[in-house]
Amino acid sequence: MEIKTFEDLIDWTRQLHAYLAQSLHQSAALNADERASALLDYVSSHEAKLEQAVAEFEKQADSKAMKTRLYDYANHKPIKSHRTCDTHYADLDFEGIEREIFDFHDQVMDLYDALIGKAEIPEAKTLLEDLRSLEEHEAMRLARQIGRMDDV
Repeated sequence: MEIKTFEDLIDWTRQLHAYLAQSLHQSAALNADERASALLDYVSSHEAKLEQAVAEFEKQADSKAMKTRLYDYANHKPIKSHRTCDTHYADLDFEGIEREIFDFHDQVMDLYDALIGKAEIPEAKTLLEDLRSLEEHEAMRLARQIGRMDDV
């Protein structure tokens, strides 16, 4: 997907969460470790909900910000999308899955951080800050839930 505007960026982010949810769901059925499979199922549903939350940003965001051209995106190290569209999670243990998931979220937050500093209009900056905040809060919530699962 070619990302030219903030609208493209948000749609691309939504799609990444959707692909990740699908990959995790498919991997859950293939993972022989019960605990890892349960984690994959949980994180899959979490990612599906996050996809819906990002979709709401698309609907409610300031149209001026959404149509703003995104010039500096190409300079940012792209998110490794191969992690979001396959079933390699089926071969990982609980800790490996946890590392992969948080690495993915860290990459999304790093992208938003890099773009926040370069936003040319206040509406775009606010949009990115709101998206960054959503990602951060969802990652923290996920960390708490995974911590609880790890305690079991």
